[in-house]
Amino acid sequence: MLRTSSRTFAALALALPLTMQAEKPRVPMPPQDAAKYSMHETHELEKVTIAAEPGDVKDARPDTRVDYYNREMLPIRVIVTNNSDQDLTLDDARIHFIAGDNTTVPAATDEELQRRLVGMKDAMGKKIPLPLPLPPITIHKNVDKKILQDLDDFGFKTTTVKAHTTVAGYLFYDMQGLDHPVLEKATLELRKVRWTTSQQALDTFEVPLKPTGEKDAKDEMREAKKN
Repeated sequence: MLRTSSRTFAALALALPLTMQAEKPRVPMPPQDAAKYSMHETHELEKVTIAAEPGDVKDARPDTRVDYYNREMLPIRVIVTNNSDQDLTLDDARIHFIAGDNTTVPAATDEELQRRLVGMKDAMGKKIPLPLPLPPITIHKNVDKKILQDLDDFGFKTTTVKAHTTVAGYLFYDMQGLDHPVLEKATLELRKVRWTTSQQALDTFEVPLKPTGEKDAKDEMREAKKN
């Protein structure tokens, strides 16, 4: 049986970061019916509406621990409302940002966010040697944990959209190298949204995007009817 000295325990205590204590989850605003958002597309036959809410202004961004927007990672909330009598699945869905010049940007994975925001070296962590015979332990920077916590709190909680329900989650898109304003003439394209039972894919959704506060022709028509 190995005997561990008090010096070894001290080394372990110093190596473990204080940030390992669990932080309380952050709760996003409950989503509305997707049709209530200005940027949406409805497939009338299937009774499914998908909306997008870009975080290009502060009020539209989630209360994340990491400032993604100012590091050129645009948060976009995707809202899916299923008013049909069948369940939908997003398991195979491809949700891409299509820029005005047709550049396609897929949603960033957690590994891509870590590499971009933390850096490859930091994402791999730093090995802290401990007295033999204990192996070294790997310590990750606090921002690494913050990214994972943000994805847990603000990402999709489920990939199933049950009949007559709405689900929503934030995705992040790398805007580096794109012309500004990045939302000008852009679209959010969703492919391979499927019915759960038959696994048949719905037609592609193409949600037109625009900078927040910019009105399109439909908005102007609605205002004209009110007046």
